[in-house]
Amino acid sequence: MPDPETTILTAELSNTFSYTRSLGPVLSRFAFGLRDGHIVGSRSADGTVSVPPIEFDAASGAPITDIVDVASVGTVATWSWNPDHIDGQPFDAPFAWALIRLDGADTALLHAVKVDGPADIETGMRVHAVWRAARSG
Repeated sequence: MPDPETTILTAELSNTFSYTRSLGPVLSRFAFGLRDGHIVGSRSADGTVSVPPIEFDAASGAPITDIVDVASVGTVATWSWNPDHIDGQPFDAPFAWALIRLDGADTALLHAVKVDGPADIETGMRVHAVWRAARSG
């Protein structure tokens, strides 16, 4: 293949979120709940409970104001094994990423699950939140 007739422009790409997002009233309730050791979701007009909470009803676009408590236990809906540690991940050893449908919720929450190996997690498995002794936020 011949060399291009013009110089090919290149630039380094760095994917980052170099801004701070205000959580607003709905996601702030979720964050404060995590800090305080409980989990909340939002109830849409059709009765669907979403965790994490959503700010606007998907059908009508109306703001959601009904914030409800859900359980800190749930069921693994699906999962993926993460064999290699990468800086910034929640554990220093291999773990599973899982979509977890908490009791009282209709949607699944993505979270890390600490297990010894992929043979120790399965779809349908019951899991529970493990809270840090000291939380901040």
